[in-house]
Amino acid sequence: MTGPQNSAGHLLNLIRSGQADTRGALQALTGLSRSTVGLRLDALLRAGWVREAGGTASTGGRPSTRLEFDSHHALVLTADLETTHARAALVDLAGHVVAETGDRLDIADGPEKVLDHLGSLFAALLSQTATPADRVCGIGLSVPGPVDFATGRVILPPIMPGWDGHPIGETLQRALATHTGTAAPPVPVLVDNDANLMALAEQRRHHADCGAFVLVKVGTGIGAGVIVDGAVYRGIDGGAGDIGHIRLHDRENARCMCGSHGCLAAVASGRALAGQLSALGVPARSGSDVRALLAGGQPDAVRLAREAGQRCGEVLVTVVSLLNPGVLMIAGDLAETHFVTGVRELLYQRALPRSTRGLQVVTSHLGDRAGLAGAACMVVDHLYSPAQADARLAARPTA
Repeated sequence: MTGPQNSAGHLLNLIRSGQADTRGALQALTGLSRSTVGLRLDALLRAGWVREAGGTASTGGRPSTRLEFDSHHALVLTADLETTHARAALVDLAGHVVAETGDRLDIADGPEKVLDHLGSLFAALLSQTATPADRVCGIGLSVPGPVDFATGRVILPPIMPGWDGHPIGETLQRALATHTGTAAPPVPVLVDNDANLMALAEQRRHHADCGAFVLVKVGTGIGAGVIVDGAVYRGIDGGAGDIGHIRLHDRENARCMCGSHGCLAAVASGRALAGQLSALGVPARSGSDVRALLAGGQPDAVRLAREAGQRCGEVLVTVVSLLNPGVLMIAGDLAETHFVTGVRELLYQRALPRSTRGLQVVTSHLGDRAGLAGAACMVVDHLYSPAQADARLAARPTA
């Protein structure tokens, strides 16, 4: 039987996922004839997406040639935008960083200025590595706000003034072309929320066997990324995981950047703690300042971080009860002992034992690079999915 499920893109997916690494295995899994498998593999080999490696062990006769996804045939540009800083990297298709850079910026300067700056960082990476622009197959961007993934546009972001509905992909493509001085066709730009992409990278690399994974990023704001069966759960328009704007019943005096009062982010985020510390006479302007104070054991910072963890834990009781995850990961500026202790205290105190008996509460493995890694995963998953792979192969010149 032939059809979309047994197309060249489908065969590529079987190879990329490790389900098949020989022609014989592809035949067995798909039911396709040897000649049909050969024709579809030829298309993948010509595209450079698959390569033939050494033979596999056999019980007799000629060893089978091993097939593998060629992660070096193209590169991805990725960036992680924070409120006051950006990281950019050139990454191969296996997620290995070829080159990386970073610079200060202010997300509040708006999309045109910020994305032009990002285009210059990308151009510098290509120049530094002598990489032709046409080797880049896609761009992945992590942003600190809710994203409608289908359109790649930020939707009503509390901490990104001026970005609502902006055509990020087109602006970034234009900026990259300007700074590289190339007229090469624009490559796809994929955009997603930072917590989503951090969760994707952390789950893929360190908790791949976890079917329900939650990452909570606590920085300027608070947001969560949810991975179910290996895929990001985004909700209907990218709003899933926006736990920073769940309201606490007893903090109506705390004004949030979204305009509401009593939001979790207004009480327990890095920005909130910086404000609380400043009011106590301890200079702090941001979550990174709070992180530095915690690293130094500053008593007020330690106390407030534990209390903030407890407030976050109040909300996470509901999250854990609803999703029943195997791993709850704390990431961002406050992913440290005192905050996590506060989370654990409330979580295990108030959630039913049934919800927490198989739960691991951990901190980030990838740290500040999780967003970059997740953006790369997002681009590769999209471009080499069966449907996209087939469409790209059909668009390739035949001669």
